[in-house]
Amino acid sequence: MKYKNASNVLPEHLLREIQQYVQGEYLYIPAQQSCCKKWGEKSGIRNILSHRNSEIIDKYKQGCKMIDLADEYCLSIHSIKQIIYKK
Repeated sequence: MKYKNASNVLPEHLLREIQQYVQGEYLYIPAQQSCCKKWGEKSGIRNILSHRNSEIIDKYKQGCKMIDLADEYCLSIHSIKQIIYKK
């Protein structure tokens, strides 16, 4: 994250208003909620895990045992149960 000088970015009246609360300190201004991405969307891991979980569910429905799925995907049996029984 790169710091910006508030006097170069904000209008004068807004800068004076903020100075009533904070002066000479760093102030983090978070992004709007609508601009934020959910966990894993930027890296693509969210889609990868969703695809993996679908595979696990399909294999379970085809008769694969939970212990075998846990070994194949390097997950605990508890994690496999959570994936299978989710919704």
